[in-house]
Amino acid sequence: MDVHKNSISVAVADQNRDSEVRYYGRINNNMDQLGKVIRKLISDGAEVYCVYEAGPCGYHLYRYLHGNAINCKVFAPSKIPKKSGDRQKNDRRDCISLARLHRAGELTPVHVPDPEEEALRDLVRGRKDARDALRRAKQQLLAFLLRHNILYSGKTQWTSAHFNWLADITMPHSAQQLMLQEYIDVVKNVQKRVARLTEQIRRHYKQSKLKFLIEGLQSMRGISLIVAATLAGEVGDFKRFKHPEQLMAYLGLVPSENSSGDKVKRGSITKTGNRHARKALVEASQAYRLPARKTRHLLKRQEGLPDNICQISWEAQCRLCHRLPGN
Repeated sequence: MDVHKNSISVAVADQNRDSEVRYYGRINNNMDQLGKVIRKLISDGAEVYCVYEAGPCGYHLYRYLHGNAINCKVFAPSKIPKKSGDRQKNDRRDCISLARLHRAGELTPVHVPDPEEEALRDLVRGRKDARDALRRAKQQLLAFLLRHNILYSGKTQWTSAHFNWLADITMPHSAQQLMLQEYIDVVKNVQKRVARLTEQIRRHYKQSKLKFLIEGLQSMRGISLIVAATLAGEVGDFKRFKHPEQLMAYLGLVPSENSSGDKVKRGSITKTGNRHARKALVEASQAYRLPARKTRHLLKRQEGLPDNICQISWEAQCRLCHRLPGN
């Protein structure tokens, strides 16, 4: 199925690989119409397997099909094989290609989060959007001041002293004074929004089934509440990866490679997969550039956790910190 906001294009591939994949038609993105199509296929004696690409429409269709005992998988668009010379793309060709590739077993499914995981994911991503908005608001305010050669002489910006300094600024024109106040108000409002969402994440995770995972992740150095909630919401169950290398490949943290024959050439990390979790891990890894130690913030996060988890955290910190020269 090629799924869009208002339509679903459907193609059918029989189990017999010698048979041609046929285009079934285009229907509205409506569960009643999709149910009629599936019931018709089942009435013909077929066992139905549904596939579609992950996209902006989310997992509503997946959950509807699973709720009706229909096998369904969602596939990663970035890992769908494509012919280099194929310059034609439309809904009909896309759904036929999906059906053919699924029958050949060449599609890579993605992890579909359950509703609770998705709720935490939405909350964490919403906070990230607010943080991005805060960064832009601060840049706009500083750019406005720089245009008028108004520079802060203090050491640290965005402190109480800095906001007091901003409040004392007098612009030469009333329109400019009005604009300055608007910029300041936007920064303060977005700061409050970030604080509200941070508090909501703290409240939500304590009632979630991911509570123990998030608290366990926080035993690691560099992983506080937001990073732990991001990893839990984006990755979900870590046990679905049989080996750490699979997790690193999923996050795009393995080196790229372009080798041929005796020539071995490796480059920077692939940056494929989940960028939210990858960015959180990269930021957390900066803590390991310093010598291994148990800070008071880390000890506070480890309060009440089992001794074996704290021991694993310490062993991991010693191992990672010693990878850098001078540690």
